[in-house]
Amino acid sequence: MRSDNSHHLVAAAHRRRAETLERARRALQELGETRQRHTITQIAARAGVSRSWLYAQPELRNQLHQLTAMSETAESASTQIERGSDASLRQRLSLAHERIRELDNDNRRLRDQIAHLHGELRAARISTHVTDTVHDANGLLMLPNGRIRPR
Repeated sequence: MRSDNSHHLVAAAHRRRAETLERARRALQELGETRQRHTITQIAARAGVSRSWLYAQPELRNQLHQLTAMSETAESASTQIERGSDASLRQRLSLAHERIRELDNDNRRLRDQIAHLHGELRAARISTHVTDTVHDANGLLMLPNGRIRPR
């Protein structure tokens, strides 16, 4: 019979959990020093753990809450993003309007082309169904369904 070695597995699991908790605490401390607001995703990536694991740790919840609720500093991400100048925005708007005019013209041209082709198709259908009964020397009349009958 084999001896029960499960205590080694339990000890390894405890070691892994302690190491992971330490990594998470270290990440929380490093990110907390920046005095900026961070998302759970950023914290989890920094610690090398999943978001769900972070949420499941009661001893880390308070620190998580403080770090995610911390007010942003004057140099927040939204102020670091450079806004487009009025001139560049006007230029983009002008180009967009020009493109819309081009597309409207293309649509108008294509609609006219479709109408013209529908007209040609209708004319072709009508011309194949009409037979000349006045000038036909033949004494037979051809019907539109292809049948022939005497006049």
